[in-house]
Amino acid sequence: MPEKGPVIPAVGKPDHNNKEAVCIHTKKIYDACRDKDCLEDLRVYLTRSSQAIVDKAINVKCRRSELIGVFIDVEPVSFNRGFFSVDVKYFYRITADAFCGVRMPVQVTGLATFDKRVILFGSEGNAKIFSSAASYGGTDAQLMRRANMPIAVVEVVDPICLNMRTIDTTDCSHRHLGDCNLCDVPDSIGIFYDEELVLGGEEKRMFVTLGQFSIIRLERDTQLVIPSYDFCMPEKECVGAREDSPCDLFEKIRFPVDEFFPPDVCEYKDFRDIKDGCCR
Repeated sequence: MPEKGPVIPAVGKPDHNNKEAVCIHTKKIYDACRDKDCLEDLRVYLTRSSQAIVDKAINVKCRRSELIGVFIDVEPVSFNRGFFSVDVKYFYRITADAFCGVRMPVQVTGLATFDKRVILFGSEGNAKIFSSAASYGGTDAQLMRRANMPIAVVEVVDPICLNMRTIDTTDCSHRHLGDCNLCDVPDSIGIFYDEELVLGGEEKRMFVTLGQFSIIRLERDTQLVIPSYDFCMPEKECVGAREDSPCDLFEKIRFPVDEFFPPDVCEYKDFRDIKDGCCR
């Protein structure tokens, strides 16, 4: 039997509440970074009907930008042991309003992509990992991880649409923009569109500038010793549905003061450091 690890004192609690130290299997973050990227002039590959509208449009305005997929690849850095390059490809669904004369704007949609590479420390691991977990839909065999590579995790929110414009492909001064066409659209991304995307041969090209916040980290499976206090037993009782009258339920709802009195600028966190205003 392996020896029990040392009892770790509980932080902020009496030591007698700590029963023992236990070993758990979890994912440890070895390295992480955060970024605030301004993605300028990303080419938007429009759907077939949207491209026909943009070709005749005199102006476009961004309506919404949505992150619909992220492809991640991790490779070791040959000249620096323990470090890995993380290649990330973002896929955005862009929705815009196209203005054709004095008529109401027409909504158009398309796809924009962005490639990013970061280098993070992921340590080294040469052990091959086996698992007795069953493979559903196949033979009930042990699962083997061929390479003990760290796992890259990308946390990202929908981007902020900062600017949008179109250029005429016959304009020699801007012809170089968007020359690198998207060769293919993955099936997992294509399902977000009702029709095929135009990848070349257009009269006008649409470009969007996005603001993107992201966190990228490398994780590995590891064993950690942590203090154990007791088993987790829920303290809240399960409450079933009650047949209260609608008015009784309404009486329990707090009056929405904020809806009638919008907050001042100083109540927002982003404006707490304004020096020439009321906030400090």
